[in-house]
Amino acid sequence: MKFKHVASAWKYPAILLCGIGISNFGAWVYFIALNLIVLDLTKSPLAVAGLYIVKPLATLFTNVWAGSVIDRMNKRTVMVTLDLIRAALIALLALNSSIWVIYSLVFVINMAEAMFGTTSRTYITKLIPIEQRKRFNSLRSLIDSGAFLIGPAIAGLLFLIGTPVVAIHINALALVLSGLITLFMPDLEKGESLSEIDRYLSWTIVKRDWGIVLNFSRQSSYVMLIYFLFSCMVVMETAMDSQEAAFAKSVLSLSDSDYGFLVSIAGAGIITGAIINATFISKVRISYLIGFGSLFVSIGYMMYALSTSFSIAATGFFLIAFSLAFANTGFQTFYQNNIPVEIMGRVGSIFGLLEALLVIMMTVIVGVSAHFLSIRFVVISGSGIMVALSILLMVLSMKSSKSMYYSSGAVMKDSTGS
Repeated sequence: MKFKHVASAWKYPAILLCGIGISNFGAWVYFIALNLIVLDLTKSPLAVAGLYIVKPLATLFTNVWAGSVIDRMNKRTVMVTLDLIRAALIALLALNSSIWVIYSLVFVINMAEAMFGTTSRTYITKLIPIEQRKRFNSLRSLIDSGAFLIGPAIAGLLFLIGTPVVAIHINALALVLSGLITLFMPDLEKGESLSEIDRYLSWTIVKRDWGIVLNFSRQSSYVMLIYFLFSCMVVMETAMDSQEAAFAKSVLSLSDSDYGFLVSIAGAGIITGAIINATFISKVRISYLIGFGSLFVSIGYMMYALSTSFSIAATGFFLIAFSLAFANTGFQTFYQNNIPVEIMGRVGSIFGLLEALLVIMMTVIVGVSAHFLSIRFVVISGSGIMVALSILLMVLSMKSSKSMYYSSGAVMKDSTGS
């Protein structure tokens, strides 16, 4: 009877995890293949670097209004539609040889990805009961880790038996399959109707929605402070990662093979952390996952920044990757438990917009500083900022007076007037 109960409770979460896994594996194949296609077309590393700028720019363009659409539409329908749109656009990539057409398609694909991420987070929160969320997020972290390790290997195998264009088509098929799997998920908003004014997106509605998010942020200042601090950690990680290869080669004097081995060690850290996280997740508090997970990520970056040998750098890399699984699981669960699902799309989109802006700014600042100063100084300074942020995040998350935000009790209700 117990097995039947568990099987019933995890039927749809398991299907959803399957769809996420297929999509993630396909995304890694697409990512590597696209880089090779652009490099082959242009022979320019700068053109490849441009692909990394397109994503935050697409997020900026999309997140201004996307939350207003997501919160007012059927989430399952939006997810299936976005999967199929991305599949069609990715298939078109393989048919074009113009770099500007490719950039344009990638921009629209990243717009769809930005919307999909926010939509799926809201759908997951509605689907997964509060007592299952921590376990679900840990399993999702494990799947993401597997995709990080196995995805590039699959891409390499595809390149051996075909071309990057074939790999692009494989990802398009993966997205179609992911969309079909999503169709088997329950329609959680079936029969819900929208008011007539909400059927049409206008600047007035967008401004009103921004006001709703601002009002919620004021009422739930502690929740949004934790959200903001964790987002700042993500921003600093992204900025530091932009100098990773340059630091390894010019400061640590690593060869290409040494650097490749360093990345492999990070992969081992990711999968190890994800497995331990998924195994013992029920015994660890959400506040510990966020606080200690973030602290050890920043310590790993500082070890890497101060390293003078391959072994110290490798230890730092492993610690970063190992700790990310815990920090991300804790934050995702905290977010799901404390943001009202009725406005989750708007909150996620608007704060995602802020995060994208900060990513662009910090990546430029770090890049320019590394050029005119020294890479070692910039990486150590950035790691120091991360340590300070993580200590503040840990202190705030460990406060006994805030324990209700990390419990598996009642989820906050929407009092925003949305």
